[in-house]
Amino acid sequence: MEDNLLATAATNGAVVTWNLSKPSRNKQDQLFTEHKRTVNKVCFHPSEVHMLLSGSQDGFMKCFDLRKKESVSTFSGQSESVRDVQFSMKDYFTFAASFENGNVQLWDIRRPDRYERMFTAHTGPVFCCDWHPDDRGWLATGGRDKMVKVWDMTTNRAKEIYCVQTIASVARVKWRPEKKFHLATCSMMTIHSFATFEEHKDVTTGIVWRHQREPDILLSGSKDSTLYQHMFKDATRPVDKANPEGLCFGLFGDLAFAAKESLISSESIRKPFAGVDRRNPIFFFKKPDLTEQFAHVSSALSVFETDLDSNRMDWFVKTAQLYLLSGKPFAELCDHNAKVAQDLKRPQVSTTWTMLRIMFSDPANLTTSGCSSFKNEETEGSEGQAEYMFGDAELDDDDLYSIEHDNQADHGQPICSEHLQQDKADSPHVSGNEAEVTCLTPIESFSLISICQPLYSPHLTASFFSPIRGDVQMAVSVLIVLGDRVRKEIDELTQEHWYMSYIDLLQRFELWNVSNEVIKLSTCSAITSLNQTSTTLHINCSNCKRPMSNKGWICDRCHQCASVCAVCHHVVKGLFVWCQGCSHGGHLEHIMNWLKGSTHCPAGCGHLCEYT
Repeated sequence: MEDNLLATAATNGAVVTWNLSKPSRNKQDQLFTEHKRTVNKVCFHPSEVHMLLSGSQDGFMKCFDLRKKESVSTFSGQSESVRDVQFSMKDYFTFAASFENGNVQLWDIRRPDRYERMFTAHTGPVFCCDWHPDDRGWLATGGRDKMVKVWDMTTNRAKEIYCVQTIASVARVKWRPEKKFHLATCSMMTIHSFATFEEHKDVTTGIVWRHQREPDILLSGSKDSTLYQHMFKDATRPVDKANPEGLCFGLFGDLAFAAKESLISSESIRKPFAGVDRRNPIFFFKKPDLTEQFAHVSSALSVFETDLDSNRMDWFVKTAQLYLLSGKPFAELCDHNAKVAQDLKRPQVSTTWTMLRIMFSDPANLTTSGCSSFKNEETEGSEGQAEYMFGDAELDDDDLYSIEHDNQADHGQPICSEHLQQDKADSPHVSGNEAEVTCLTPIESFSLISICQPLYSPHLTASFFSPIRGDVQMAVSVLIVLGDRVRKEIDELTQEHWYMSYIDLLQRFELWNVSNEVIKLSTCSAITSLNQTSTTLHINCSNCKRPMSNKGWICDRCHQCASVCAVCHHVVKGLFVWCQGCSHGGHLEHIMNWLKGSTHCPAGCGHLCEYT
């Protein structure tokens, strides 16, 4: 409402307003220091120039009247960390707040004692929300679960009407002016809105449309200390680079193939995937809009399903549960994990762990007993051992020559098993008698190589890790076990992507303890912080609805026991479950049995409870 009025928030809890029309060099207008922790968001009222709203990490929201020196209202969400606050564009008294625990609350600024509505929007922190500028009932939310959701708030219960999967956690979401179905989001270093802007070199922290009547100009700020104004005519359009053909294997072995419709229009060309059933999904596309700036590209998709018996993921669960990632020496970890993989009938993974132990162990800890003499007739047998040792990633003579060639360039000496045979007499690691024998087995040659000099090099590591690409469980496990031996060779964004993918899989299989251990052992700051959020539990009294200020069972305001089961009316001394909407609850088993036959709160308050 006021062009010269600016508000900022800081990590020390300060909310500052600035008046850019001041003639002096100091433009600061007012300073509010009521928040005790980082203020994540400030928001002006769309029609009241002096009304400012803030949301903080301390769990409180405050409404400031800039004509006064302090806040006029304080709102407690009873949850740690308010991530975003947004005034409604159409309802004068309403604002929405999103929280670290995945909830979204709707408040009436005239009633600071209790929120009007609350619902769970995402599985994880809700980083942002935004009201639709024209449709008063639409609220868009974005979170760490890589989802953008649109909610219809005109119904009795918030109804999810759209859900969009993004490529990364959603930091900000903004509706595009004059375009009802267009949204802009920012995540990592890229801004998406049917077009992509990639100017920033670090994480994009905020986006805003230049004006409510200028739908083609977008502003963005970033941790790289730059502010960019983007024009849609300069944007990169992902659809222009989209490949209409693709092939993908699903988590359970399904095969999906997409191609231009012209390529598969003839039934004679379409060859079913051998041994499986084929189903063809039907897609409905909207009619092309001639005024739209973006082209419409489509391709036909065929999905081939595997047999039901092959969909089992027992090996993934057992591997996650049985792997050791820390607490023992490096060689023991590799040997243990190799045995786990071997027992689960995964020989290539087992071989990979064995090779990692040989390649990265301290040469002083490796046994030299393998450097024994062998006769000519044992050579064939050694070739069989080589094939077993390397699994699908077989090393032939050219590979061994490549290793020798690289090491010759770096160290000026051959380490290939073949050259070892020719130069044994000169080797300090063999005796005169051993110099007369013909060869070593590949396994023993590699043991000898490791003793002579470390086998590790970035080039060799990259080629060796190629067989485990696509197996995120193996990639993360190796990353943790190897630690600094390999971590510096892989950029942090790639490591973060691996960790997030593996953690997501673990949580899908409800392997919470394993997920927590992976998070704890990670060295990526973005990952280690995952289990350090929302560690504070705020509890309301189920009788008077006021916050519980002590740790006992008796509310110090109404002097009633707050832990009474709404079903059996006895004090709950074990696990207590309660509804976040009405605060009533009780014994876990009693509440579960009650909600199997009724959706109404057992306390008789009329609230429709939901157990998830």
